[in-house]
Amino acid sequence: MEIFLDVILPIPLQKAFTYHITEAEADFIKVGMRIAVPFGKNKIYTALAYQIHNNPPVAYEPKTIHQILDEKPIITESQLKHWEWIAGYYMCSLGEVMRASLPNALILESETIISRNEDITPKDAELKDDEFLIIEALQYQTSLKIQDVISILDKKRVLPVIKEMVEKGLVQLHEELYEKYQPKLVRYVKLDEVFRTEEKLQELLELLSRAPKQREVVLSLFTLQARSNKPIKLSELTKTSGASTAIVKALIDKTILKEYHIQIDRVQFEGEADGAIKELSVEQNDALNAIENHFEEKSVTLLHGVTSSGKTEIYVNLIQKQLEQGKQVLYLLPEIALTTQLVERLQYYFGEKIAVFHSRYSSNERVEVWNNLLSQKTKAQIVVGARSAVLLPFSDLGLIVVDEEHEQSYKQFDPAPRYHARDAAIVLANFHKAKVLLGSATPSLESYFNASSGKYGLVELTKRYNNVLMPEIELVDLADKHKRKRMKGHFSDRLIEEMTIALHESQQIILFQNRRGFSPIVECLTCGHSPQCPNCDVSLTFHQYRNQLRCHYCGFNTIMMTNCEACGNATIDTKGFGTEQIEEEVKVLFPEHQVARMDLDTTRGKFGFEKLITNFDQGEIDVLVGTQMLTKGLDFRNVKLVGIMNADNLLNFPDFRAHERSYQLMSQVAGRAGRTDLRGKVLIQTYNPHHKILQQVSTNAYNEMFTEQMNDRYNYHYPPIFRLIKITFKHKDYNKVNAASDWFATSLRQVFKANVLGPEFPPISRIRNLYNKNILIKIPQNQSLAKTKEAIMKIHNSFNAVKDFRPVRVVLNIDNY
Repeated sequence: MEIFLDVILPIPLQKAFTYHITEAEADFIKVGMRIAVPFGKNKIYTALAYQIHNNPPVAYEPKTIHQILDEKPIITESQLKHWEWIAGYYMCSLGEVMRASLPNALILESETIISRNEDITPKDAELKDDEFLIIEALQYQTSLKIQDVISILDKKRVLPVIKEMVEKGLVQLHEELYEKYQPKLVRYVKLDEVFRTEEKLQELLELLSRAPKQREVVLSLFTLQARSNKPIKLSELTKTSGASTAIVKALIDKTILKEYHIQIDRVQFEGEADGAIKELSVEQNDALNAIENHFEEKSVTLLHGVTSSGKTEIYVNLIQKQLEQGKQVLYLLPEIALTTQLVERLQYYFGEKIAVFHSRYSSNERVEVWNNLLSQKTKAQIVVGARSAVLLPFSDLGLIVVDEEHEQSYKQFDPAPRYHARDAAIVLANFHKAKVLLGSATPSLESYFNASSGKYGLVELTKRYNNVLMPEIELVDLADKHKRKRMKGHFSDRLIEEMTIALHESQQIILFQNRRGFSPIVECLTCGHSPQCPNCDVSLTFHQYRNQLRCHYCGFNTIMMTNCEACGNATIDTKGFGTEQIEEEVKVLFPEHQVARMDLDTTRGKFGFEKLITNFDQGEIDVLVGTQMLTKGLDFRNVKLVGIMNADNLLNFPDFRAHERSYQLMSQVAGRAGRTDLRGKVLIQTYNPHHKILQQVSTNAYNEMFTEQMNDRYNYHYPPIFRLIKITFKHKDYNKVNAASDWFATSLRQVFKANVLGPEFPPISRIRNLYNKNILIKIPQNQSLAKTKEAIMKIHNSFNAVKDFRPVRVVLNIDNY
């Protein structure tokens, strides 16, 4: 009987692909192993073994596999189930989930290798210049990679040249897999076994009396070994002895010393867990007991605790209990910036049991975390990570903590799978029979609604730790200040007054402006022309530190012009303000104080966040200007004043969540103030101080905001009352996008009637030269989600069958919040 293997390929295929395997291969292959398989004309992909069966594919003749790459599976059974759920729920392929989950270094790529055809000897005169250079290079080496050919010809488009040479029979092509992951090896040295006895050692030292530097190396090795029984690194030996590596190499060549290598992890959190877990306050203790009581009946509990109420210490106590049972813990954070502070805190309690997983780590570093989790090593018992950490291979998960659960960053928008890490974490916990704790000072309406209706447990912490007072929040009317001429740049007299007092008392200040760059609009005062991005329908933002105009959507940049492109006059002015401009103004207002900026431009490097946060923590920075990176759970002990430069930018946004998000953002940034004994102060500058959301922020009225927003959601049929599916159409041709979206909307209305909104162009309708148009489908609570998706997929398949619509890209986004 023939045996077949279904595999998951890391490309968007609707079905698993089937290959023919032998009986011996079938006995060896287990689900989750990597298999190299041919696909398409020549390409070889790294696939994952999915299912072994005896049913041949009907539509095509199955090929045989190329090779088996693993001895044991690299994913777990529960992980595969979780992938299947993500693919089904978020309407994407298993291949896309696989591509998002596996570190890039585990998905081996095939590379085209060019070798000479030995049967043909070409004449130099018959060869073109480029062909001659390639043939000449192949005389010195047996094969070339595409990258080598690019270097030899000094041009990027080399494929037409190679194709022509293949057609002439001059060269042959074949695909070769190459390993991306390189383990980190550290060089160690030890004394050869022969010289272990005292007599032999004495003889050796006498022998080396004429080579004092080599003798010094041997004596240093003995000193280091006497201090500890640990293996001696080569770098440590050269540092202690003051000798060069050449001297050590000479001793290795003489077989006096032996060299060996030990594989280590690239990222290590060393140090003992020397911190006793803090004693909880009465309120924290009550909250901890309430959480544990809820966990007996419900698998998900929401901890609604005001900023600085000590939620992290409650998490630490729950983590400790899981570790005592030998369970794994996942601690999800919305922002990479937060991992720096949190890892230091957790390391203090749990030592080297922590692993960190996020996109700022290299591919090799992420593979090491993956392998440590697979092997269930204690050094990866607690995983701290951003949203992608929910896709890791856990085998014995006991608890998932989703900190700042309201954050928009938990939602993946591009590429697929467009999952929400909080929701995916709840399903993952269900597979492991683990518990989930959602924590936030400003919970999302969905989570609070689920907790209020009894679906989740709800625990509230209404007091700050040590009974520290909540910050005093004051609204500053900008219209009135401008009228009375009490503004200096973008700073009101009240803000300058409070900043002066805070700096005089050696306190720190945070200024929040949710826009990076110097100025979002550059305009000619004569003709009104404003430079636009050639690829997107947005004006270019001026970045002063590089003297550039940049597009924040596609990355296009150009030098800042001195004369208007339209009328030629030198009357160019900037409108609006970003973090750069605020930073400049603070430096002018307070020249003797240190000012820093925290936004995407200043934190691009791997340790960008770390340096800024450490400097601010240690008091080297007096005023920190930043975007919403500042709002997410950072704990600074010496911040007395927080200034929100312009609250109206947040409120006047075309989105049904604008008011909820504004409340969350402002409450979170306000929560950075006065986290110790001294009461903090928050100044919110606005042209509309009577706006309900601003009034609710100033009085910390979360429940009032929740009730008011929920009334709107009931009335206008938005989440959490109705579910949302957003369908986006993308193409460079405006008319094609219009025709395709109209056809799709008409088909949807035949099924879903009035619950289909659109198609409509979003506020920014063209990004990266592609026009975007959206359709929104609202799904009532009594309507089956599975059947809704089924109907959408049927329409989608019919849509793809129309030749004119096929080039239009369709993006399905489930639970678009």
